[in-house]
Amino acid sequence: MTVTRFQDLLLAEHDRAWDGEAAEKRVRSWSDAEEEPNARYREAHLWYDGDEPDNFGSYKLPIADVIDGRLKVVPQAVRAAGGVLQGARGGVKVPEEDLERIKAHLARYYAKMGESAPWES
Repeated sequence: MTVTRFQDLLLAEHDRAWDGEAAEKRVRSWSDAEEEPNARYREAHLWYDGDEPDNFGSYKLPIADVIDGRLKVVPQAVRAAGGVLQGARGGVKVPEEDLERIKAHLARYYAKMGESAPWES
């Protein structure tokens, strides 16, 4: 199991709406991952199953979209992922040992947004 490494991507506008399905399509096209995931596709997610990296279903907690040709982290996606880590939408199934690393990764984006992660409040 694998937590993606922090990319320090640019932030999208704070009020930009998050549409995960539409973002997924744009990220696949931008990363040239139409047939199977690759390293660029991975950058848009917080976690993936390292035992099945060629399976799109292995990638969880997307936080980025392609905006003006660049991969950017969407604040609403960060908040959505933070909520899921706190149990919203039934939570996320990832190994317990990866949760702290995922939270640390996501907390860096919360800080970049000038906010505290929900588990830090």
